[in-house]
Amino acid sequence: MKLGIILETKEHEKAWNGFRLAIASLKQGHEVKIFLMGEGVEVEDITDEKFNVSEKMHEFLDDGGKILACGTCIKSRHREDSTECPISTMIDCVEMIDWSDNTVTI
Repeated sequence: MKLGIILETKEHEKAWNGFRLAIASLKQGHEVKIFLMGEGVEVEDITDEKFNVSEKMHEFLDDGGKILACGTCIKSRHREDSTECPISTMIDCVEMIDWSDNTVTI
């Protein structure tokens, strides 16, 4: 299965669980892409003792997952492009949805 996840939150536990879902899917042999949108483009900055989102994000990437991030959302927050979350467009989001067998929004 090809799973697309649209992550629109920087809420610690929700973002953490989104990455947990993505990692579990990869471990089951599925392909997974995450598109960060809105507040979701800030997930790299989440610091929380209980829900280590950065650790889960890097585990997802190390396991072969792919992350895209909305360029408009990044620019509106005066953020920079990064290796983990390259700037993408809404067309890239649409292409991810077309590519996916299932799409989940968190």
